[in-house]
Amino acid sequence: MVRNVIFDLDGTLLDTLDDLADSMNHVLTANGFPERTTDEVRRFVGNGVKRLVALAIPAPETEWDFGDETREEVTERLFREMSRYYADHCEEKTKPYDGILSMLAELKEAGIHLAVVSNKIDLAVKELNEKYFGDLLEEAMGEKPGIRRKPAPDMVLAVMKELGADPADTIYVGDSEVDIETARNTDVPCISVTWGFRPEEELIAAGAEHLVRTPEELVKLIVHNLREEI
Repeated sequence: MVRNVIFDLDGTLLDTLDDLADSMNHVLTANGFPERTTDEVRRFVGNGVKRLVALAIPAPETEWDFGDETREEVTERLFREMSRYYADHCEEKTKPYDGILSMLAELKEAGIHLAVVSNKIDLAVKELNEKYFGDLLEEAMGEKPGIRRKPAPDMVLAVMKELGADPADTIYVGDSEVDIETARNTDVPCISVTWGFRPEEELIAAGAEHLVRTPEELVKLIVHNLREEI
């Protein structure tokens, strides 16, 4: 019986892509690097801001001249700049995907406990959760010291502990291969949504077992399976 649903944030509940791309390009151009397209940023996200920065700066094979810094030092410096800039500009174009708020309300009305985890920094996750979802989600957690980023199970396990959840009554919902691996590492079923940052064929290739194409379909799948195993 499903009693708890834990969601990914970016690409699952919130469309954050434009703010991420704009912030990344601001930092890149401020440091003399070429901008990235929105589609490139879409492919780069999912493993945290530092990984986004590492992929966004010129690749090693381009033999870009980083001056007196190593590529790793540039990544660390731009990671700090990106974290600060995005924290101040993470709400300019971000919005919930269509149907998300009513989907969350329906699940909560069905007596299901809801939470969100993200590889964003913890403060940003909590601020975005409070602004867009209010009291619909009981727990919100992001990257912070002592909690490894997804696909490690740490965030999901920590939230499950707060909810009093068990793997047998919990489902994880996400939009990427990182989320599929996170659920696998946590030993909970994963539902993959197709409206996010990864195309359906990539999700299938990553081992997606349950695909939904709309928030309404997600509600039907979860509520229909309240007494069945997904």
